[in-house]
Amino acid sequence: MPLRDHFRPPVTLRHSWDELHGGWPMKIVESLLPTLPPNYVAAPQIHLGGGVEIDVATFEQDHSDPSAWAANDDTGSPAVAAWEASEPTLLVETDFPDPDEYEVRVYDVTRGRRLVAAVELVSPSNKDRPDSRQTFVAKCAARLRQDVSVTVVDVVTVREFNLYNDLLTLFGEQDESVGTDPSGTYAVTSRGTRPRKKWLLESWYRQLAVGRPLPRLPLWLTDNFVVTLDLEASYQETCRVLRIGRVDRPVTSPARPSSRTPPDNSP
Repeated sequence: MPLRDHFRPPVTLRHSWDELHGGWPMKIVESLLPTLPPNYVAAPQIHLGGGVEIDVATFEQDHSDPSAWAANDDTGSPAVAAWEASEPTLLVETDFPDPDEYEVRVYDVTRGRRLVAAVELVSPSNKDRPDSRQTFVAKCAARLRQDVSVTVVDVVTVREFNLYNDLLTLFGEQDESVGTDPSGTYAVTSRGTRPRKKWLLESWYRQLAVGRPLPRLPLWLTDNFVVTLDLEASYQETCRVLRIGRVDRPVTSPARPSSRTPPDNSP
């Protein structure tokens, strides 16, 4: 069964892309559990970004003399100098990045539930703006530096940016398998290791295409222990549960029964 385009008709006539992204992490977890050793657990993690409103309470000063705050207390200890009000050097309205997250996290419970691997499903909001892309890439880079294996799966066909290529640019590196015109759909597993004193980045990159099966990728739990991440199996199981067929057609209303009396063909 091939990869479908979840962002264009005919699939979008019946299903939204976030149905796949919401259901796929759990199916990835189910596919991993039989292969994970007992001391590892996998769990889905979904966070939908959005505006955050902060309720700021108003501080009401009492009627005491403010100068008393700068005086010594009863013990004779020197008081902290009062802040002298001044204008801020920057005052602007801004939004802190709060990206969508559709992922699977794998933990080692023998090491205090330490995160050892993460599978990131890229959403359209991760690719729609420069700051969104930078936030996603920075998160992946930070995890790699913490010796976390990172798998990025990008099936978003309506945004042509390749976040893995952006990650390599951040590190000042290139992957020849990406090519000069990076595809917007791909899957890749990366990990950072230290076989010697210098940090080593390793990646397994696979280009994705609508109409072709998804690949298998390595999921590293330690420097020397790896399990297989079967993206095709978990993807097809998600589509089966959600009834996302190989070819989705628009729903048509059943034919209305005729109100005319059928002809009498009796002799």
